[in-house]
This record gives sequence, C-alpha cells and structure tokens, in this order.
Amino acid sequence: MSAESPGQNEHYIRVLKRRFRDWRGTRPFWAGLLTLLGGIPIAYFPYASLQLGQMTLSMATTAGAGSLIIGVLLVTLGLTMWFHQIVRVFAGVAAILLALISIPVANFGGFVMGFLLAMIGGALSIAWAPGKPAKPTETDTEAPDADAAGPTLPEPRAGEDLTMTDTTAHANGGRNSAG
Repeated sequence: MSAESPGQNEHYIRVLKRRFRDWRGTRPFWAGLLTLLGGIPIAYFPYASLQLGQMTLSMATTAGAGSLIIGVLLVTLGLTMWFHQIVRVFAGVAAILLALISIPVANFGGFVMGFLLAMIGGALSIAWAPGKPAKPTETDTEAPDADAAGPTLPEPRAGEDLTMTDTTAHANGGRNSAG
C-alpha cells in the first residue's frame, strides 16, 4: 500500500491486541479469569484418576456431584464477571461463598488451588470499579471556559487600602482589637 491509499496501514494483530486491551479494561477481567480457573480443579479432581506405574490413584468421592456443581458454577460466575459486569458484586460474593463451601465438599477446595483462585477472583470482583472517562484538557478544547480559571478577586479602587478590613482574619479569632 502506498501512503496515498485510503487503506489501513496497521497490522491486524496490533488492532486485535488493542481491541482486546480495551475490552479487558472495561470489565473485571482478572477477577473473572481467576474465578474461572478456580472452578476447574474443584470440578476436575474428584473425577481424576492418576496412573503411577501399575497403580491407579482415584480421587472419586461421594461428594463428586457437589464438587462438579461448585466447579461449574464458579466457571459460570467467571464468565458472568466478564460479560455482565453490572452484577460483579453478586458474582464476587457468590464465588467467595462457593470457594468456602468447596473446602469440605470438594477435596479441600481442589487441593487448595481452586479455593485460593476462586477466593482471590471473588475479592477482585467485589473490589473492581469501572473507570471514569478522562476529563478533556485545554488542548482538547478550542477556547477554555472563563469559569475554569477559578474565581477572580476584585481590583482595588484608587486610594483604597485592602490590607485591614473588618473581614480580615486575625490571630484573636477575626476580631479587631479596637472593637
């Protein structure tokens, strides 16, 4: 493309990275990611079977259904934090409660990994607040407002002394010693 063509000169990878950064900045992204990642070990470990040579180690418990429900709910809450950030406080409180419930139900909260991830994600979700748009600077506007400079003091009249008046604050509480 030449410099005179109206086409886009920017590489599409940069555009996608910028779009993702903008999307990530308008929602509790890290809270949702940690909550989502916290639900995976909680749901996975009760159904996992590890092979150690010829020995099979199975973590299946009677609470497997409960841990699966907790894990799926945590994943759902993580996605909710991303796509419906208006309910981030509810999702954060629910994630913290589910993480606490996962300790006795789901093998110590997915061997503490899922518990910690879900707790931190829930706390981040509660603490996140949307950013305020930046105020325009003087270079952004054509003419600055007259009120933006602040209040102006009256000019002294000819022959008027503004140093000592009845409204001047003194060390004795604003009262003149003469009065």
